Amino acid sequence: MSWFNRKQNAVLSIDISTAAVKLLELSRAGAHYRVESYAVAPLPHDAVIDKNLANVDMVAEAIKVALKRSDSKLKQATVAVAGSTVMTKMITMPALLSDDEMEEQIMVEADQYMPYSLDEINFDFEVQQINEQNPEMVNVLLAASRKENVEDRVAALSKAGLKTRIVDVEAFAIENAFSLLVDQFTGSVLGQTVAIADIGATLSTLYILHENRIIYSREQIFGGKQLTEEIQRRYGLSYEEAGLAKRRGGLPDNYTIDVLDPFRKAMVQHIQRSLQFFASSSADRVINSIILAGGCASISDIKKSVENTLGIPTYTANSFINMTLSNKINANALNSDAPAMLIACGLALRSFD
Repeated sequence: MSWFNRKQNAVLSIDISTAAVKLLELSRAGAHYRVESYAVAPLPHDAVIDKNLANVDMVAEAIKVALKRSDSKLKQATVAVAGSTVMTKMITMPALLSDDEMEEQIMVEADQYMPYSLDEINFDFEVQQINEQNPEMVNVLLAASRKENVEDRVAALSKAGLKTRIVDVEAFAIENAFSLLVDQFTGSVLGQTVAIADIGATLSTLYILHENRIIYSREQIFGGKQLTEEIQRRYGLSYEEAGLAKRRGGLPDNYTIDVLDPFRKAMVQHIQRSLQFFASSSADRVINSIILAGGCASISDIKKSVENTLGIPTYTANSFINMTLSNKINANALNSDAPAMLIACGLALRSFD
């Protein structure tokens, strides 16, 4: 199963979160990217639980809806598993070995590296660099995940009429997409440490990047579902009606003060605590900038609230800022969805590895 950068043909990216399926197709001319197709299709709130596909058929139906809306003709796709379901380990191997020989040796010595037997996992590896202590050895990054994590996603894509070309890891996709965010910064990110707070419907993930590489990540239960449920409770709506009202507006005048402001405050406190937790494990790291991603990043004034409270320059993730758009793309809708499309964008970039 390919998790690392090897040459591929054009692929459609499918990001399956707890609240929605996000689909993206990019093309490239020279150094410039173009958005060819994109769509977001909501998921029933019990289809994906804690990044596990609880109902593959529901997910497949949402993918079909996204495919129809996008009008993409691509049939090969890339999808991601959550970082929390993937074990990564750095090992050293002789530099003279070919990829095939490395794979053979890893399979022979798998018991040393993995807590599961080989028939229970999918794994991939990537040669990183020469080992500093021994130039005859190379550092090799090994990634492994339980087969059901991968197979459920492959099955959902298959039922929607797509062939899975690549199974990536969400953290790798975030890292990949980060290169498209640097133009949003007022200065260079060279030597800087950047936090990405990706807050979705039920889970939030803090990624810390230094020199464009993730050095820390942590998942916690917190997300926009709490806001949806409070709207549902306070205004006597169904969960689906509350979700629609949250996105489209039309709620009573007291909504901002009584419901939105407390959630916004809770979200800022959550980000603050997550950064404090990181600081306690890495005392010498100063966070230079924060990027807000995920559906909650689109909440009005949240960027200003985070920046004012934490005193750190804060940006809202938009990977599409320098991309051209095909005629069928609604620019306003894409701009609104951009913070939630970060993983989808990182996956779509695999077409050009």
